[in-house]
Amino acid sequence: MPDLSIAFVDLTGSVSVFETLGNDLATQTITRLTQWVGSKAVENGGQVVKMLGDGVLMSFADNNKAVSTMVQIQQEHASRSRQLPDLVKLQVQIGVARGPVVVVDGDCFGDAVNMASRLSDLAGPEQILVSDAVIRGLSSRAGARFRSLGPMRIKGKADPCEVFRIEWHAETPSEFLTIPADLHAMTSGDGDMAQGIELSWLTSRQVFAMKDLPIHIGRVPEAQFVVSDPRVSRLHARIDARSGSFVLEDTSSYGTWVRFEGTDHAIVLRRQECLLHSNGEIAMGAPFGDFGSPTIAFRMIDGALMLGKKRLRA
Repeated sequence: MPDLSIAFVDLTGSVSVFETLGNDLATQTITRLTQWVGSKAVENGGQVVKMLGDGVLMSFADNNKAVSTMVQIQQEHASRSRQLPDLVKLQVQIGVARGPVVVVDGDCFGDAVNMASRLSDLAGPEQILVSDAVIRGLSSRAGARFRSLGPMRIKGKADPCEVFRIEWHAETPSEFLTIPADLHAMTSGDGDMAQGIELSWLTSRQVFAMKDLPIHIGRVPEAQFVVSDPRVSRLHARIDARSGSFVLEDTSSYGTWVRFEGTDHAIVLRRQECLLHSNGEIAMGAPFGDFGSPTIAFRMIDGALMLGKKRLRA
C-alpha cells in the first residue's frame, strides 16, 4: 500500500448561498468552485479522487505538495472572494492526513482517508488542520508554518491524536508556530494528572470529579450545569471521562466552540467531541466573537486540590 497524503476540502456557507441565489445559480457556483479546487490539485501533481457535492477528496504522493497546495487554495480563494457579499461567500475548511492507502478503481480507502475527513469536519472556515504524520513528513524546503493544537479526540480513534493547524495568512506571528511535539498526558498545569474539572458561568461555579461524570451542560434543570440562555440547547453538551481524560461532546442544534488558554484559535464542534487537555473557555450556541455569547470557563483541578475541596465540604 502506498503512503499518500489525503486532503479533504469542504465548502461552508452553501445554505446561505442557496437561499440567496436559488438552486440553479447556487449549484453552478458551487460546481465551479469545486472544479477549481480540483484543478489546483492536478496542477501540483495531485489527483482528484472524487467530488462530493460541496467537497473534494484529493490524494498526493508528495507530502510537501499536498500542504503547499492547500495553502495555495486558501490564499487564492480568499483573494478571489474578498469583494463578495457575505450571503453569497463560500469558505473553505480543509483536513489533511497521511498514511497507507488502498486504491481500488480510482477510489481511496484507509485510516488516512477517514482522518482527513474528520479533520475537515473539525476545522473552522478558512482553516487547514493536519495530522502529526503530515507534519513529520514535511521537509524544511516546504516552508510550511504550523502550530500544534494539542491532542484531540478524533471519532473512530482509540487514543487522542495530536492535531496541527497550517498557518497560511501572511500576517501570522512567528511566535505562534511550533515544531512537532510528542503527545502529552493531560495535566492540570504542574505535571499532576487532572482529577476534576471546574465550570464557571456568571455567578455559577461547580467542580466535578471524574467519578461524577458524565454530566450535561444545558438550559434545563435536568442538566448538571445549567446555563440559562436561549442560544443554549436543552442538553447542549456532555462532558465524559475516557482513559483519565475529560472529553467534551457537542449534542446541540447550533454548535459549540472551544478555546484553550494562550490561543485565539477556536475549535468548532458540531455533533463532535474534543479532548479538554488544559484550561480554557466554551462558547455555546454562538461563536466567541458574537456579542454576549454564553461562555463557560473551565479549569483542570489536580488531585491535591480536589482532596482539599472534599475536606472543605466535609
